[in-house]
Amino acid sequence: MSKRYEKLPVNTKDLESETIDKILGIIKTNCTTKFDESIDLSFRINNKQKKNEISLRTVVNLPGGTGKSIKVAVVCEESKTNEAKDGNADIIGGDELIEKIKNGELNFEKLICTPSMMIKLSKLGKVLGPKGLMPNPKLGTVTNDITKAVKEAKAGQVEIRNDKDGNIGLSIGKKSFDDNKLIKNYNAIIDALEKEKSNLTIKGDLIKQVFITSTMGVPYKIKMEKSL
Repeated sequence: MSKRYEKLPVNTKDLESETIDKILGIIKTNCTTKFDESIDLSFRINNKQKKNEISLRTVVNLPGGTGKSIKVAVVCEESKTNEAKDGNADIIGGDELIEKIKNGELNFEKLICTPSMMIKLSKLGKVLGPKGLMPNPKLGTVTNDITKAVKEAKAGQVEIRNDKDGNIGLSIGKKSFDDNKLIKNYNAIIDALEKEKSNLTIKGDLIKQVFITSTMGVPYKIKMEKSL
């Protein structure tokens, strides 16, 4: 461990949980690196469920943004090119872009396409699937409203998805964000999870515990104000 890390509090995950408004100040105090650390959440799904019984995948628009710059690619017909430009897409193309993707050129973090181009793109599941880049109608990345989709992706849209162990990890912003902005982002995620829970058949609560930390900090438990 580094000397910086050794100065941080220990066994923090064993402390009593606190509401997010009370704990953000502590988290920021522990941000002792020279860069603007991310403030990250980790949701522990109720372990009474079997791992493959819960499959969460949705998106949420964070009202305070993420503080990150997302590179967005759009696969569309030539007639939709201007719409992609209006949304400030970083990469735009049709068949030629699909061919580049097929050859492993994945120099983007979000891929959006029109329904008619999805037929061609769907053949690249082995390339895009493992990277989590395959467009999905449920996530709003297969759409004819290209401008809206690109703007939302760049403005602060994040994906909520449980991993193979059933846990969810995502960021609500940066240390430099004011607390109100971080709390609004946190609440947007809680609301999205509450909505998704209504679509699932589960025993008891969906979320067992929530932890918050910074990129190079230590974790603390969050007291949820309502059960999920």
